[in-house]
Amino acid sequence: MCGRYLIASPPEVLRALFGYPDQPNFPPRYNVAPTQPVPIVRMAEGVRRFALVRWGLLPSWVKDPAAFTLLINGRGETVNEKPAFRNAMKRRRCLFPADGFYEWKNVGGRKRAYVARPAVNGPVAFAGLWETWTGPNGEEMETAAIVTTQANAEMAAIHHRAPVIVPPQDFDTWMDCGRFGVRAASELLRPAPDGTMDVYEVAPAVNKVANDSPDLLEPFTAPPGPVTAAPAKPAHDDRQGSLF
Repeated sequence: MCGRYLIASPPEVLRALFGYPDQPNFPPRYNVAPTQPVPIVRMAEGVRRFALVRWGLLPSWVKDPAAFTLLINGRGETVNEKPAFRNAMKRRRCLFPADGFYEWKNVGGRKRAYVARPAVNGPVAFAGLWETWTGPNGEEMETAAIVTTQANAEMAAIHHRAPVIVPPQDFDTWMDCGRFGVRAASELLRPAPDGTMDVYEVAPAVNKVANDSPDLLEPFTAPPGPVTAAPAKPAHDDRQGSLF
């Protein structure tokens, strides 16, 4: 799964890569966590647009958000069948701008944190799905989930899953649901090519959401000692904190 990721590229770099006309201005984030507002790129009337949504998809048919499981990831192998993702695959596909993601591995009883970053510096696009949920009083909340697939060679030693990375030439195929159907989009749900990611251990500081600085990306070798707990699975939380 993908439970934490980072967005470190400057706004102008992201705008150039994704080709949206919006001009959001924001600082880098090195420890993005579930339930936080996150940027996505999606199509609106044939134009790529930047938007802010909550990370943790909430299908439109959910009656009580508090009783619904937080969906931060969707498995690429089943998104076309699962009720929570099926309609979004047909009509609401998006991209998550990112500069890498974190994963944890159990090594000798110790949960150790790793980061996976593009081998060539620069941002990438995670495949995503978004939904709009409308509450009983007319309140609306836009949410999204990252689509995952089997890990490539570099990532497989750490975890068996990883986000689907959509190359720039396929951005329209994934986002433009009017021109490209589920079959064409599903062909993109594959592991990143081997050799395209750098994966290395980072310090346990990433376990705490409050820690958000470039220091989290420094290579780290865990010393002998007590077990370090990985981040707990987030409790369901509809509250949205500050994005930047």
